[in-house]
Amino acid sequence: METGFDYVIVGGGSAGCVMAARLSENPEARVCLIEAGGRDSHPLIHMPVGFAKMTTGPLTWGLTTAPQRHANNREIPYAQARVLGGGSSINAEVFTRGHPSDYDRWVEEGAEGWGAEEVRHYFRKSEGNSILSGEWHGTDGPLGVSNLPHPNVLSRAFVQSCQEIGIPHNPDFNGPHQEGAGLYQTTTRDNRRCSTAVGYLRPALSRPNLTLLIGAAVLRLVFEGRRAVGVEYVLGKGRQPVVARAAQEVLVTSGAIGTPKLMMLSGIGPADHLRSHGIEVMQDLPGVGQNLQDHFGIDIVAELKGHESLDRYGKPHWMLWAGLQYALFRSGPVTSNVVEAGAFWYADRDAPCPDLQFHFLAGAGAEAGVPSVPKGSSGITLNSYTLRPKSRGTVTLRSSDPRDAPVVDPNFLAEPEDLRISTEGIRISREIFSQHSLGKYIRETRFPAANVRTQADYEAYARQYGRTSYHPTCTCKMGRDEMAVVDPQLRVHGLDGLRICDSSVMPSLVGSNTNAPTIMIAERASDLIRGNR
Repeated sequence: METGFDYVIVGGGSAGCVMAARLSENPEARVCLIEAGGRDSHPLIHMPVGFAKMTTGPLTWGLTTAPQRHANNREIPYAQARVLGGGSSINAEVFTRGHPSDYDRWVEEGAEGWGAEEVRHYFRKSEGNSILSGEWHGTDGPLGVSNLPHPNVLSRAFVQSCQEIGIPHNPDFNGPHQEGAGLYQTTTRDNRRCSTAVGYLRPALSRPNLTLLIGAAVLRLVFEGRRAVGVEYVLGKGRQPVVARAAQEVLVTSGAIGTPKLMMLSGIGPADHLRSHGIEVMQDLPGVGQNLQDHFGIDIVAELKGHESLDRYGKPHWMLWAGLQYALFRSGPVTSNVVEAGAFWYADRDAPCPDLQFHFLAGAGAEAGVPSVPKGSSGITLNSYTLRPKSRGTVTLRSSDPRDAPVVDPNFLAEPEDLRISTEGIRISREIFSQHSLGKYIRETRFPAANVRTQADYEAYARQYGRTSYHPTCTCKMGRDEMAVVDPQLRVHGLDGLRICDSSVMPSLVGSNTNAPTIMIAERASDLIRGNR
């Protein structure tokens, strides 16, 4: 069975929802969006605080990494969304774009047309900011961005403690200066999460030229000669495969893990690796699945003297009160994204831009795999990571069966420089906790323990407690060298009718959270396809 469209988009995540909405603006263009997960109907998705409950469970693929050789051979949980809206439906809603130099570096790495000045247009086009405007911000875009309505007292104390160690206050991390500490803006609108499924896709679903398929497992890309002409997928268990044909282009937006997997299953990737799994080679592209980059986040956790943090709402009566407040007035702690505040700062003060990012969580044990405080107590968490790690990992096939998860090896801390900067992040985190504004609330820093003092102690702590920050990128990188997978127009090298339009095409990891940059990529990709830029 076959169905016909102009564009078939594989993956309804942060990028795919943008592409579907933008391309279907042309009423003559028949657009199909295929998503493996379900609809974004779970109520926790739309409550900002729900992030803390969604780093594991049925809305993710349940991945774990390969044993991490430089992190005590741990297999680290690796949350990747399996739901409409992708990461934008389950992330912490932190809105940061990276430093302008990140995008100018992309140009140096072979991505002409993706410099800071060029991409700023697309950031502004996507952004519907309720507070900020001007040269750096958009106000009419589909992605709702706003300030936290009721920041926790401890988040404000964190920002003050940063100032007490010399980190200046910064009210806008996406403005002309990234360095400093402040409250994060979040991808929320009217105190509800604004994922790309909500902001972009939902208004477009009434268009007769847009078809949405959910719960559809894509098996492979379909080719005629060297041209991609469609996608083979299965809708539900036990059903026969169906081909969605694309008269114009197939657009892959399955993310930095899913995209290289699909490419390799379709015969596009490192030839020897494909042959080892009995896959016929369509195009030998050695860079597919290589160059994986991610932020390796390391948490410190403190127990509080009182119950000022969001942990108090784990108790049934407080939880009921918070739920009622949100249901009746759309206010209160449920409007919190938990990760309320943060900072960009320096491990190396001679660096040209910040090399560390901090996320302050007004709670403890909010995410899977993060240490907590004794039962009955309340706590806070401060996460830090190296912004531009030098370590490189891989995504490879486990087998030729599309149902098998790929082997994900971020290769965290493989480079000594990453470990050095990461340990400095832990030291600075401890120093922030020791300042007056936060210190007056803290009973004891539980992780790391007081006996962690030497450089060797810090390195051991990083190897034991570091984890993914959910920012996998760069596995089908843009450029023109032998490891590049797509050109600066996002077209796959050596093939026709096929583009990749998601975070996997980043030449290198940007120095921030990656949701807003991924949306920017999809916005610019839509214009490239339509010939607008």
